[in-house]
Amino acid sequence: MDKSKPKARRFPERLMTINPDAAGIDVGSQFHVAAVSPQRDSEPVRSFQSFTGDLHRLADWLVACGIETVAMESTGVYWIPLFEVLESRGLEVFVVNARDVKHVHGRKTDVNDAPWLQQLHAYGLLRASFHPPANIAALRAYLRQRERLLDYAAAHIQHMQKALTQMNLQLQHVVSDITGVTGMRIIRAILAGTRDPAVLASYRDLRCKASAETIEQALRGHYRPEHLFALGQAVALYDAYQGHVVACDREIEALLSRLRADPPPDGTPAPARHRTRQVNEPAFDVRKAL
Repeated sequence: MDKSKPKARRFPERLMTINPDAAGIDVGSQFHVAAVSPQRDSEPVRSFQSFTGDLHRLADWLVACGIETVAMESTGVYWIPLFEVLESRGLEVFVVNARDVKHVHGRKTDVNDAPWLQQLHAYGLLRASFHPPANIAALRAYLRQRERLLDYAAAHIQHMQKALTQMNLQLQHVVSDITGVTGMRIIRAILAGTRDPAVLASYRDLRCKASAETIEQALRGHYRPEHLFALGQAVALYDAYQGHVVACDREIEALLSRLRADPPPDGTPAPARHRTRQVNEPAFDVRKAL
């Protein structure tokens, strides 16, 4: 007998059940389809609307069936309210990537999503996506909202530039940022009624690299009422979004203060080198809070 030949590995003919108390939920915008093992209920697949009361009835049914862990796909943002309800009831919730579920072979065409999720989860074939704790999720939501507001504000900066160009005011070509100190001083003066290029150039900040003479030449244009109107609305909308960004900063600062641990014995280490304040940087000392 040739002992050098490796022995053939024996594989189980059937998959072993890893999570016997598993359920699967097909998440939708208006209703959710939940499935449990046929041994747990005579009606193992049920549909529930997405209203809050129906979400609690869904959770009640799962608890009554002895379910301890639930798998559902991360469909848009529709899974979030259901996730919070199920988690508050003590159920372990697996939010899985729809791509991972799709790549599992062997699904029959007549099997709905919910029973298929329940079966895969029972066999331990699904991997939960990372979901941060509630306080970190809240911080992420504030930061995403802040980023969205900055994108909206940036669109109105482009509107300001367009209105200035239509009046042949070349301010954006002589200052690096029209929303900086020099740029906003001049734009607000224009909206207040000032038209003299020399007077407008006198609003130049000392740190501005462009000379007063260059700025004066750039501000000789045609002040058309319709373009001034568009410029004024763009500035008002930009200011509004900047105000909302400040409100977001207050919420972020308050949340970070609640998350803050005990400070190190030697205090916060000094930064490696002096750093100038960046555009759109939060209004508070983020480094110290972190």
